[in-house]
Amino acid sequence: MHILICDDQNIIAEGLKLILESQYNFEVTTASDGSVAVDRVAEAQPDIVLMDLKMPIMNGIKATATIKQRFPDVKVLILTTYGDDEWLFDAIRSGADGYLLKDIPHEELFKAIRSTVAGNTHIDPKVARRMFDQVARRTPIPNSKLLSKLNDREIEILRLISRGYTNGEISATIHLSEGTVRNYISALFAKLDVSDRTQAALLGLRYGFADISDV
Repeated sequence: MHILICDDQNIIAEGLKLILESQYNFEVTTASDGSVAVDRVAEAQPDIVLMDLKMPIMNGIKATATIKQRFPDVKVLILTTYGDDEWLFDAIRSGADGYLLKDIPHEELFKAIRSTVAGNTHIDPKVARRMFDQVARRTPIPNSKLLSKLNDREIEILRLISRGYTNGEISATIHLSEGTVRNYISALFAKLDVSDRTQAALLGLRYGFADISDV
């Protein structure tokens, strides 16, 4: 697996590079700013980019958006010290495939890298709660194209997934068996073209399906 680390702190980037190469046998290259990262992606076509956010010349938000537009198959996992809501939501809007803080244990980072390349989404627990709280305070307008794909029951289940409900909690809330709920969720994932409930929840959050008043 080829990883590109984009971080203007050379000591941090080189230290992480050493760990990933020596302990996990990854091929790792580095970039010191977003514009260089875009060029490196074009040259090397890495499987995943570990992207910091606050950098000179081109910050991580713009670099992520550029990479995802030009190279949609390349995964971008934000790895930063910034847990502020503004950075988090800008990263999601830019197309980032996940958002982790730099104090994550190396073993957890390794798992997240593998999982992100496989198509899953990881949000650091330290920012995930604020993400839900922030969305709950807003009333974004649901996307009509997304709505048109879903029937009323699937919309109801997406709202509950977006609010963090487990399958058991969804079953109790809408009075269906857990097996039936699982069937609905499988159909929902297929219509949304997502592979797990985290990705579905992020879509729900983006398009206003976590609004408490609608449940």
